[in-house]
Amino acid sequence: MSDDRVFATRRIAASASDIFGIVTDPAKHVEIDGSHMLVAAQDAQPLRAVGDSFVVNMDRDALGDLPLGKYTVRNVVTRLNPDRLLEWTVGGVDSAPLGHVYGYELAPAGAAETDVTLYCDWSGFNWEAVPEAMRSQLRFPVVPKMALITTLEKLDRVATQSAT
Repeated sequence: MSDDRVFATRRIAASASDIFGIVTDPAKHVEIDGSHMLVAAQDAQPLRAVGDSFVVNMDRDALGDLPLGKYTVRNVVTRLNPDRLLEWTVGGVDSAPLGHVYGYELAPAGAAETDVTLYCDWSGFNWEAVPEAMRSQLRFPVVPKMALITTLEKLDRVATQSAT
């Protein structure tokens, strides 16, 4: 496994279609994001096809619970297979893709259980899109495995609550 790809897997007691419905709804990213800094724009529509996009606010106040809206990033769906896969690329300040992707892979493990893998892959990162003054500040991959695990734990709670 490449150092540029970080992933975590968790079995969740919900169907793949229920989980897919949650992860393709950008508004749900508010509830499940493990980095505690991404908030999807409130008017984001559910993701239905490759090319669909959603915007997240990347900057937060000191308490981490209020998006300031000064630095936003457009995310674009690059691969989508209903009830199986959602992958998106992260854009830069000017919405240019930076070359790294995030994704959810879903594998049914029974009628009401799904193995969910969340990953981030930095292997295609476009350093040229980052201003030179910022390059030395970046350490990749910046999304540690703990953030992915936390996201899956939150997804598990959201999916379980939705099922009841």
